[in-house]
Amino acid sequence: MIDHLRHMAVFARVVDEGSFRAAAKEIGVSPSRVSETVSDLEAFLGVTLLFRTTRRIALTSEGRIFYARVVDMVRSAETGLNELNALSLEPAGALKISMPAFMSSSGISTAIADFIRLHPHVALSVSYTDYPVGLLEDGNDVSIRAGWPEDSSMMSRKLGNMERVLVVGAEYAASRPRPKHPTELEDWDWIGFQHRSDSAEFSSPSGERVKVAGRSQLQVDSADALYHLTSQNIGVTILPLHLAERGEASGKIVRLLPDWSLRPLGIFALWPDKSRRESLTLLFVRFLAEHPK
Repeated sequence: MIDHLRHMAVFARVVDEGSFRAAAKEIGVSPSRVSETVSDLEAFLGVTLLFRTTRRIALTSEGRIFYARVVDMVRSAETGLNELNALSLEPAGALKISMPAFMSSSGISTAIADFIRLHPHVALSVSYTDYPVGLLEDGNDVSIRAGWPEDSSMMSRKLGNMERVLVVGAEYAASRPRPKHPTELEDWDWIGFQHRSDSAEFSSPSGERVKVAGRSQLQVDSADALYHLTSQNIGVTILPLHLAERGEASGKIVRLLPDWSLRPLGIFALWPDKSRRESLTLLFVRFLAEHPK
């Protein structure tokens, strides 16, 4: 029976990860070993649990019924591990995390490094991408997002704000009169970012608000690309403060309209209401929220 409990846990991981290869990577064994384990379980039960093709797997009707029971068992076991971990002096376990690629060199990433140093028995797998990713669909335990969360079905905690500034290449700036008001930028070349609005709203110290929609001949889907292309003097754009400061230090990028401000991005951690590693998730999120940025 003990062996079959292990087989059931492997079967649940295959379903959660969507393939034998992905499950094998998470468990730390070969894909053939995972496939053999599921086959042994099917032989023991006398039913087929998974339809297998060269590209994907799918649950059979018996597999769907069985998975619903197995996943309850696995989550109960993980809850027990969470409770024991909460009582232990040294946290242990693994978390899968996703966060925007433009935060790879931010204070949040620095905090992650500090967390790893502080907890040597915790393993983190961090996926940096500027594309929106699903939390449960992609098997992540925690998703760190910039903006303002709309998914009320998830637990969330604000980690801080990320300041944004208007920048342009130094040579491009030298070729034009320095603007004093946001509306003067409407005939400038802009570099667009596919994951945000084409318009930007600026606020002055006196409270005046101005929305500007610059023309954009080029759009990209990466903040790092925004940084590089801005330094190539092809237009003005909006960058997170830490990237802008890097460009200013190199002399390749200058800041425009420093007296006008853009609304900062809220940085939030989101995780499922019933996390597989609840105590470890909460420990990690709390550390990020309290870590100096």
